[in-house]
Amino acid sequence: MENFEKKATRFLQDGIPFLFIIDFEKSVKQVFTFEEAANENIFFNINGNCNDEYLAKTNLEGLDFDLKPTLVSKEIYKKAFNTVKQELNNGNSFLLNLTFPTALNTAVNLKEIYQKAHAPYKLLYKDKFVVFSPECYLKLKNGKIFSYPMKGTINSNLPNAEELLLSNKKELYEHNTIVDLIRNDLSMIAKKVRVNKFRFVDKIKKGDQELLQTSTEIQGELTENWKNEFASLLLKTLPAGSISGAPKKKTLEIISSAEIGPRGFYTGIFGVFDGQQIDSAVSIRFIEKIDGNLIYKSGGGITHLSEMEEEYQELLEKIYVPII
Repeated sequence: MENFEKKATRFLQDGIPFLFIIDFEKSVKQVFTFEEAANENIFFNINGNCNDEYLAKTNLEGLDFDLKPTLVSKEIYKKAFNTVKQELNNGNSFLLNLTFPTALNTAVNLKEIYQKAHAPYKLLYKDKFVVFSPECYLKLKNGKIFSYPMKGTINSNLPNAEELLLSNKKELYEHNTIVDLIRNDLSMIAKKVRVNKFRFVDKIKKGDQELLQTSTEIQGELTENWKNEFASLLLKTLPAGSISGAPKKKTLEIISSAEIGPRGFYTGIFGVFDGQQIDSAVSIRFIEKIDGNLIYKSGGGITHLSEMEEEYQELLEKIYVPII
C-alpha cells in the first residue's frame, strides 16, 4: 500500500486531481481521488473544486441552525490560560494558540451544516466532522507558492471595529509573530520568500453578523521539479504556524500539556490538487461528532499581552455556521 508521500507524488506527476487530509499531529495523512473520497463518504468544496455533486441533498427549509453552545467552564479555561501565560512569561513561547471544545445542543446534523455553510474551504468527513474554514494554508500556482496567515478578529458590530482591530497592540504582536513564522516555514520549500500585502482586513459572515479578520499574503518561488518533492516538504511545514505558535517545537509541547485532549483533525489541513495547482486550508471552524454529540472546537492566540476574559470571549465569537 502506497504511503502518503508516494501516492501524492504519483498523482502530482501524472496530473491526477486529488484530495489530501492531514491531522494536527501528522499521525493521519490521507490522499484520495475525488471519486475515492466520495466512495468513503468524504465530500468537499474548495473554491469550486469539489466532489459534493455525489452528496445526496437534504431539505434544509425550516431547520434551526442555532448551535446553542455551552462553553467550557471559566475555571477550566483559566487554569489552562494561566499555564500558558506562565510559559510565555518564562520565555518558552512568544505566541500559543490555545483551543477548547464546546458542547452544542443543536437539532441539525453534520451533513445539514455542510450544505448550509458558505465558506471557501468546506469538508464533510464521513459522519465524523465538518469543516467550513475561511483560512487558506498554501496555494501553489504557476510555479509560485502563497500563504495567507489569518490572525486578529473582531465583531464588526462594534463601533469603529476596523480601527480598533488594526490599532490593537496584542493583535499586531500576534500577527507579526505568525507572519515571521510562516515566512520561515515557507523558506524550507521555496526561494525568494517575501510579504506581498501585510495585514489586510477580510470580512467573514457569522450568521446575521460579520467578523473582521486580518490576513497577510506571503509569496515564494518553487523549483521546477516541485511535484517530485512537494508531499514530503509539505509535512515539514506542519502543523500550521497560525494554529500552533512560535517557536513551534516548544510551543507544541506546551499545547500538549495545557489542552484537555488531542486535537485530531482539528487544526490540521486539507486541500486539493486540481491537475495544475494546489489549494489548501487550515481545518478551523470545526464541528466533530463525539459519542453522538456535536462538539465545536475553537481557540485563539495567546501572547504576554492577552487578557483571560477577552480570550475566553473569543472562543464564543468563533462558534458559528457562516450562513448567508
